[in-house]
Amino acid sequence: MLRIGICDDVYDARMALRAALERALDRRRVEGRFFEFSSGEGLLRWLESHAGELDLVFLDMEMGELDGMETARRLRAADEGLQLVFVTGYADHVFDGYSVGALGYLLKPPKAEQLSEVLDRCAAALCREGDKAFICRSGDTTYRIPKRNILYFYSDRRQVTCVTAGRDYTFYGKLDEVERDTGSGFVRIHQRYLVRAGAVDRVEGSEVCLGGTSLPVSRAFQQTALVALTRAMLEG
Repeated sequence: MLRIGICDDVYDARMALRAALERALDRRRVEGRFFEFSSGEGLLRWLESHAGELDLVFLDMEMGELDGMETARRLRAADEGLQLVFVTGYADHVFDGYSVGALGYLLKPPKAEQLSEVLDRCAAALCREGDKAFICRSGDTTYRIPKRNILYFYSDRRQVTCVTAGRDYTFYGKLDEVERDTGSGFVRIHQRYLVRAGAVDRVEGSEVCLGGTSLPVSRAFQQTALVALTRAMLEG
């Protein structure tokens, strides 16, 4: 499933773009889930409590107080893996999108072949970004969490919680599987805790401190954890 945001202050423009995207996805036999926003401010507010829930955002350049470019800059600062496409009725901003790593720049109304090309680039970009994000699912919602934003994971029975500076994500799973999926940048310090090495501020005795939180290092993991964390801190 491709989770798509459409941000445009004109209702008819949002509906037209959504319909065109639905046709493009149908041809690809790809399911799409759409989220619509009438302003950049509304999109940014929504993402504060729904981080990681969008893959691709189409942004109108000419909106009210917060235009598409400024919205894109703030989106990129919050999530470097989010794919962005600009849509506009004017051709004079065609090169502006490169500063925020936009996938493309479409003139209204976008043509079918242009949308198809953008979706191709989006699929390729999401594949490239796969190693930079942790993907988890809770209920009907799939989250794409940039690894650089993760502080640590902890497990409680059958549930695992991913802790970031902005919010927590809880899902069913095993910490052993999370450790395998996250790779070498994460260090197991306890049966219940897995930390991102780059997020650790310091090691004090049998505890690690990160993000204002202290976590225990168990005896079973102490030697390997301290070696891995020390190496990561020296390399960082």
